[in-house]
Amino acid sequence: MSCWLLTEIAVIKPIDLSKVSTYPISQRNNKVVMSKDRAGAVSAGMTVADLIEAMPKQLGAEALVKVIDAVVKARAKGKPVIIAMGAHVIKCGLQPVLKSLIEAGAVTAFALNGAGSVHDYEISLIDETSEDVGAVLHCGTFGMAEETGRDINRALKEGVAKGLGYGQSVGRYILKKNNPYKEDSLIAVCTEKDIPVTVHSAIGTDIIHQHPEADGAVIGEATFTDFKIFASLISQLGDGGVYLNIGSAVLLPEVFLKALSIAQNLGYHVDNFTTANFDMQQHYRPLQNVVKRPTAGDSHGYTITGHHEIMIPLLAAGILDKMKGV
Repeated sequence: MSCWLLTEIAVIKPIDLSKVSTYPISQRNNKVVMSKDRAGAVSAGMTVADLIEAMPKQLGAEALVKVIDAVVKARAKGKPVIIAMGAHVIKCGLQPVLKSLIEAGAVTAFALNGAGSVHDYEISLIDETSEDVGAVLHCGTFGMAEETGRDINRALKEGVAKGLGYGQSVGRYILKKNNPYKEDSLIAVCTEKDIPVTVHSAIGTDIIHQHPEADGAVIGEATFTDFKIFASLISQLGDGGVYLNIGSAVLLPEVFLKALSIAQNLGYHVDNFTTANFDMQQHYRPLQNVVKRPTAGDSHGYTITGHHEIMIPLLAAGILDKMKGV
C-alpha cells in the first residue's frame, strides 16, 4: 500500500487593485470616432454611391472604398487594372459583371488558372459546368468529358503552332467554332475586344491533362507564353496601377510574385501601385505574395473578405458608379 505525503499548500493572495493608477478617458487616443466613422442611414431606393457612402469608414468597408478609388484613379491616369481569378469566380456566373467592367474600360487584363479556362470553355459550349466530383470519382469518369478535353487541347495545339499563348488560343477557338454560348465566355469576350487574358496552368491540376489528346509540351509552351505576357503586363503597374487577386489561394499569387520579380530585375522598378486580395477567407500566399511583400515600398495592399457572388458585384457597381462621376 502506497503512502501519500501531505504538504502545506501556499495560499496565493489576490493582487491589490486599490493602488492601480488611472487617467481620464478624455486623454485616451481612440481608433474609432463615431462622428466620422459610423455607418450612415440605409433607405429604400438608395443608389450604389449612397450605399457605399453609408458604410462605416473602417475595416473592410474602408478597404473596399480605397480599392474602388484606386481602380478609378488608375484608369483616369491610363494605368492598368489587372484582375487575376480562381475558377470559383467563373463557376459563380460572374462573367456578366466582369463584362460590364470591360465595356466601361475599368479592367485592362485578366489572368486565370487552368481550371478557370475549363469552366469558361464549358459554359461557352453547353452553358453548364462543374460536375459532381464525389459522385463519379470512384467509378473513374471524373474529368473525362470528351468535348472539354478534346477541344481545349486542340485549341492549344492550333494556337501554339501560331505562336499564341493559352488564353488567346482558347478564345480564338471558341470564336472560330462559334460555340453556342460564346457571349457568356470571359475568354472569348476578351479575345474579341483585344483584352489580354492569360491562363496559368500547372501540369496535372486540370481535367484536360487527363485526356488522350493532352500534350505536355504544348500545354507548357502555351502557358509559358502567357506567363511572359503576364510579366510584361505586371511591369506596367508602377505609378498608379492596380492588381486584384480574386479567389486564387496558391497558383496565381505565386505567378504574380515571380512576374513582379522579373519586372524588377529588368529595371521597371514597379512601385506606388495598389493590390488587393478578395476571398472568402484570407490565405497565406495571397496575403504575403499579393498584399504584403509587393507593397513594402510606397504601394498599398488591402484584404476584402466575403463571398465572390456578393463582393464582386458590389465592387463592380462601386467602380462603375464612381467612374460615371469622373
